[in-house]
Amino acid sequence: MSSAESTTDRVARADRLAPAEVAEALALARLAGDADGADPFDEHTLLRLRDPEAPAVHLTARAADGTLTGYAHVDTSDPAGVGAELAVHPAYRRRGTGRALARGVLAAASGPVRAWAHGDHPSAAALAVDLGFTRARVLWQLRRSLAAALPAPRLPDGVVLRAFRPGADDEAWLALNTRAFAAHPEQGRWTPADLRARLVEPWFDPAGFLLAVEEASGRLLGFHWTKVHERPGSARIGEVYVLGVDPSAHGGGLGRALTTAGLAHLRDARGLDRVMLYVDESNTSAVALYERIGFARWCGHVNYQLG
Repeated sequence: MSSAESTTDRVARADRLAPAEVAEALALARLAGDADGADPFDEHTLLRLRDPEAPAVHLTARAADGTLTGYAHVDTSDPAGVGAELAVHPAYRRRGTGRALARGVLAAASGPVRAWAHGDHPSAAALAVDLGFTRARVLWQLRRSLAAALPAPRLPDGVVLRAFRPGADDEAWLALNTRAFAAHPEQGRWTPADLRARLVEPWFDPAGFLLAVEEASGRLLGFHWTKVHERPGSARIGEVYVLGVDPSAHGGGLGRALTTAGLAHLRDARGLDRVMLYVDESNTSAVALYERIGFARWCGHVNYQLG
């Protein structure tokens, strides 16, 4: 979110965007991300923005000459409340555009609202307080150099690593993901459609989707799904995209082994020299694990809630 003073921009509401409007919103998001040092929309929002069938409310703000000055995405698919993210063009800030979009989000919501402020920008915090939102959750982005030494992965006895097989492993992986993230507000609710949407993304690489398998039975015990971010004008960076371990396999060092195996893949197979990941501030055991293997805090993303 972004705060501002007065505005002449016009805010419109739509249930769908034309392809040209989607392209405008994505371009605006890139400009905002470059200016702020943190992209304004997470992957979930970007996937839904590009999907014409995804139920959502789209709010657009335009200057008198038609320039897109702000965009807000309101996810209406969750019966427990709506999720919202918004961005304002860097050249059109301090005109009230962020506030107008935020009020549009509240008008579109029929229940509680959850809004992410990526990068924990001070103006977002100010606007959230003004509108009655409370700071409910913090997601840390941690980073690590891959030039530093990596500990060798030590798998538990009887466990081997192999690559994910699209189509063959989908059902078993979704079941494992649900068990591993049973208490997570987003990851644990992935559906087959959520998985398929990512398997067709340009960045998907099955070789970087590592599965820990019980050798005797073939049962999936854990996974480390890596991702590589490649953006024109920016240095490539790897990501610990999703890492999970079956609760029945906790305590045996599998999470640490999967983490280091994935980092080694990003360094050795993909030629990367740095990596990032996201972890909830409240997940103190995971934060401690990552810090022990060399990760440090880079920035925070804050979830604000109302209602």
